[in-house]
Amino acid sequence: MQQQMQTILQQKAQYEMTLRESKRAEEELKETADDAQVFMTIGTVMVQHTKEHVEKALAEKIDTLELRIKSLEKQEKALQSRFEQLQQQVRSAIEGRMPEAA
Repeated sequence: MQQQMQTILQQKAQYEMTLRESKRAEEELKETADDAQVFMTIGTVMVQHTKEHVEKALAEKIDTLELRIKSLEKQEKALQSRFEQLQQQVRSAIEGRMPEAA
């Protein structure tokens, strides 16, 4: 369960970092002239596109990242809830088995 939580938190951190970078790129792109040459990285290759195309691609990427982050947050909350339930069950079992002090 701890391993699952670590994996979720790592993925979430990666997506959040990528989201910040994408939003920064989007802000920079807004300040760029409409007729400026704009390049987009596709794998290891940079390809020239229109500003409009890159803005649309960035907006889609941001939406996707935000959805993934929300999904990971839901998984994190569910896992945390399950962990707390198990913790409570263990406490109850321990308290139920311990003899009472006289």
